[in-house]
Amino acid sequence: MPINRKIIVTCTLLAIIIISVAAIEPSNKKNEFKNLKVLPKDISTKALQQIMVDEFQDGLGVGCNYCHAQEKGSLHLDYASDEKPEKEIARAMMLMTMDINKKYFGVEHPLIGDSVRKMQGNASRGCGRIRLIVSPHTPRMR
Repeated sequence: MPINRKIIVTCTLLAIIIISVAAIEPSNKKNEFKNLKVLPKDISTKALQQIMVDEFQDGLGVGCNYCHAQEKGSLHLDYASDEKPEKEIARAMMLMTMDINKKYFGVEHPLIGDSVRKMQGNASRGCGRIRLIVSPHTPRMR
């Protein structure tokens, strides 16, 4: 009889675990970033953080509050706000960078955040600090 009891308890616990796992819904929540005008609307959180931290914060040596305004009555930043002119300047620099990559380096679908290693020629580090990264394999300007 003790063996049957162990089997029943084990099967019951196993059933509870299977039902619990099945009840957990996978997170299909789409990113709901607001006011994206240059970056893709369906950008992943990871890609957006890479661009904002690696490209802007680390590359330019500025914090988030350089382009993003503070929420009224709070210490938090309002990332959707267009209150600060630096944000529009950053957008213009991103568009200019993509245009340079397409026009002079033949990048068919230039994207902000593409790493220099992925691209043979790249205009990077906007906001007045553009530098052209050219490898020996970069096509020459026409």
